[in-house]
Amino acid sequence: MRIAIYGTGGVGGYFGGRLAQAGADVHLIARGDHLDALQRDGLRVKSVYGDFTVDVPATDDPAEIGPCEYVLFTVKSFDTEEAARELQPLLDDGTAVISLQNGVDNEEKLATKIGREHVLGGVAYIFSTIAEPGVIEHTGGPTSFTIGELDGVRSDRAERFVEWCERAEGMDVELSEAIQTDLWRKAAFICAQAGMTAAVRLPLGEIRDDEESWRMYRRIIDEVCRVGRAMGIEVPDGTASQWMAFATGLDADAYSSLHYDMTHHKPMELDALHGTIVRRGRENDVEVPMNEAVYAILRPWARRNQ
Repeated sequence: MRIAIYGTGGVGGYFGGRLAQAGADVHLIARGDHLDALQRDGLRVKSVYGDFTVDVPATDDPAEIGPCEYVLFTVKSFDTEEAARELQPLLDDGTAVISLQNGVDNEEKLATKIGREHVLGGVAYIFSTIAEPGVIEHTGGPTSFTIGELDGVRSDRAERFVEWCERAEGMDVELSEAIQTDLWRKAAFICAQAGMTAAVRLPLGEIRDDEESWRMYRRIIDEVCRVGRAMGIEVPDGTASQWMAFATGLDADAYSSLHYDMTHHKPMELDALHGTIVRRGRENDVEVPMNEAVYAILRPWARRNQ
């Protein structure tokens, strides 16, 4: 199984490392000091499930890798279109490019650049980041993702990939026949978790402990669900309650990648998250005041870090 990881950050680095451990022919694509460290010392993963190191090829040039059966596309959402233009050397007729990104628009952006026949949707649930060049740190919580064809068909290529992932330790993979629903369900949670921890600048536990803040957390989820339904996405009625129960069980010191990027002077995925919900809400006459508030609060930070 030949797999390219386009964007060897917290998500791609962790899952790519686990697949390499399981015997897949994994190739990493990275940049700068991170790439130098990967080439020199291998991919090092520090995980609550056990640390490990894998020695796999790493490059900043997809042409050095050539066609693959699968590409895990894990760049930040604001880099989707630029990175998509560099995918061509990795593509063969049957190559599947699986987006594991935040937001609900990445798959369509990819389809426009490389053809819809190559694109699978995906949602990843993992708390991980680049701790230092060449080192991925998984700090806790789930290590799972769900993939699916955009039209809901249960394809052979998707089933083969899931079967391969089941050989790997420290990760869970599911095949979905309604990936658009999964994308919007995840967006509802991410907007709440990312938006609140970044706007409040305190960990989840202190947000949970404040009644008004915890109520706002839920209202953000509810708003995202309403926008998705207005667009024809089948977002289950119990989504908000499920995410609130899930968030109740998370570590009290949990933050989000949006908070990390904000406080570490890195570009932020604010536009792909709350910005998209605000725009789609206005297009579909759905009021989203909580998402508008988060978007307005964080925009100066996003502009500064850009």
